This record gives sequence, structure tokens and C-alpha cells, in this order.
Amino acid sequence: MDSDTLLARITDYANRPNPYPLYAELRGAGPVVRQTDGSCLVGTYHEIAALLHDPRMSVAPRSRGEVTHKPPFLRLDDPEHHRLRTLAMRPFGPLHSPGRVDAMRGEIDQITKELMEPFEAGRQIDVVDDFAYPLPVTVICRLLGVPREDEPLFRAWSDALVAAADVRPEADTTETDKASDQARIEMGGYLVNLAEQRRGNPSDDMLSAFANEPDPALRLTQEELAETAVLLLIAGHETTVNLITNGVLTFLRHPEHLDHLRRDPDLLPRAVEELLRYEPPVHMRERIPRADIDVAGTTIPEGTSVVLVLASGNRDPMQFHEPDRFGPTRPDNQHLCHGAPLARIEAQAALGALIPHLGTARLVEDPPPYRQNAMLRGPRHLPIQL
Repeated sequence: MDSDTLLARITDYANRPNPYPLYAELRGAGPVVRQTDGSCLVGTYHEIAALLHDPRMSVAPRSRGEVTHKPPFLRLDDPEHHRLRTLAMRPFGPLHSPGRVDAMRGEIDQITKELMEPFEAGRQIDVVDDFAYPLPVTVICRLLGVPREDEPLFRAWSDALVAAADVRPEADTTETDKASDQARIEMGGYLVNLAEQRRGNPSDDMLSAFANEPDPALRLTQEELAETAVLLLIAGHETTVNLITNGVLTFLRHPEHLDHLRRDPDLLPRAVEELLRYEPPVHMRERIPRADIDVAGTTIPEGTSVVLVLASGNRDPMQFHEPDRFGPTRPDNQHLCHGAPLARIEAQAALGALIPHLGTARLVEDPPPYRQNAMLRGPRHLPIQL
């Protein structure tokens, strides 16, 4: 097959369990590979890293009809992206500060413990439905300050939002899109109302911090607050679910490393970084150049859809020694999956709690069924026998 059909083959569901041979083909075909649909794929580490930081590359999607709401900051370019991201992250405090991380980890450890209460030897569980899926929804609800009795609302809204990101390319998405838009509106309205209740009556949560920001220059509008909170749920949710589930799958496929981690839990943070490289939760990102741009001698015209295949760059032998080997102690692991500090904390807590139970567990199905989405790749179900 020709390299100009690579995107079609990568997104073909038949290749979801193992797209890595296609990524090797992509790297072999050159830094920039044009596709029959007019887009360009980039699969080599150094070119992807450069384009991710190139100010000429826009994250804003090309117009696909009428836009009914302002896009969240992930879909905005600087300086507006930087402004909204900074405002949205302020209530977290410095995520790298030990006090803030410990406080969040304590909350996440408690939620993890609650989710694991029904787990017992001899039982079959679905790592996705029983654990990885509910964890980030519960965490973001607690961080935002959502009353516990309302957490089921967020599960339902999250289901609708995630379903819209996980449809078959050839499917009619009208109903899914409608349900997603409705969930976004309902959830945004709920959060704005909750934030208003906290105005002048704050508690220790993010919505209180948003609503009671004393500096008008740093205050989010109601629309920005709603969109940002929705984004925190979606972005945090998919990344975390896939990271935890891919982690359990990888550990069970590599029992020697699982055994090592059981004996030395302090290795877990490095193991999570290696999971972000070896089986990343996000495989691709789209960018649109705002001007003609030269990449390794190839000119990509302004307005072209450029698909940066992060998961291919993470297996580039020009950057990583033995890139197809899972190595939890890999030194200087400069992979391409940046960001997601909350997902890291959740994955470390979740995998740390699960690892003692995985020594005698076995996969019921390998490969497991995967989500439709090729960009946010992860198992839809992961049944294991404890």
C-alpha cells in the first residue's frame, strides 16, 4: 500500500489494537507524508516537537458550520489561550508544589479506595467501567465542589460528551452531537449557578475560587467559566481513563515489570512517564499552519490540516533507545505527551492501589475491544479476572 493512505489505515478500526507498525511505516516514508485527502502526517520526533512549539501553527479548527459557543482554551491560539489557561489553572495552585500535590493525592487516594471496595479475589471486573471511568469524574466533581448527591448528573453528562468524541467515522453523528451539545449546555448552566451560590459564600473548591476572584482582570466571564469547567472534565477524563487502562493492560502483558513495581513502588512515577511514551492516551493532534511552512525541506501550505502523530514520535529510534521496549526505569524520558499533571497524579494513585491486586490477575481478552477514536486511543472495556 502507498504511504498516501496511511491516515485512512491508522484510523481504520481494524488497526486500533496495534497501530505501531503503521507508525514505523510513517517514519520510514519521511518527516512529512501527504495524504489523498490533502492533509499531511508528521511522525518523526524532532519535527513534531518543533511544530508543537511553532507559533505559526494554529490549534483553532477550520470552520465546520455555525459555531454556537466560544471554543474552550485548548482550541484557541495565544495570547487568548495563555490568558484563559492561566486563569483556569490558578485555583489548582502550583501543581508541582508538594503541599498542593499531597492534598490532591489524599483526596484521590480516598476516592480510589472507595471504588476498590467491591474488588475481591475470584471476581471478574472491568477496569474501565468499574474503576478508570468513574475515577476522574468523581475527582473533578470534588475539585469543583459539586455536592456528592449531584455527582451522578456528571456521570450522565460525561457519557454524552465522551460518546461524541468516540464515533465511527462513517456513522451518522447527528443524534450523538445533539446529546453532546445538550449535555454541555446543561452542565455549563449547572456550574454557573453553583458558582453564583458560592459568590460571597466560598468553600475550599475551584468554583469558589473562580466566583470570588477579587481582581476583575483575572475574573472569568460566566461563559468562560462554564466552558473551562466542561473542558476540565472532558480533557481530564479521557486522558486519565486511557492512561490507567493502558497501564493495567501493559503491566499484565509485562509481568516481570509488574513484579518489579510491586517490590519497589517508588518506581511508579517513572513507570507512568514510560506509559505516556509507550502507550500514550493521546495519539494524534491536529494543527493548521497560518502561513506556508517548511518542514525538513517540504513546504506545507497555509491552511493545510497537519496531523502530528505523537505516538509515532514517541517510538522514534532517532530519539529513544529500543523504542518498542517497555522500560519503566527509562532515563531522561523526554516523550511528547506533555501536560496532564492531574492525570499523572490520578494514574499514580490508581495504579499504585491496583498493582498489589494484579500479581495473580489475568486478562480475560487480549487484545481487548478498543474505543472507536484513533486520536484518544484506549480500551473500551478491559475485563480482568482477579
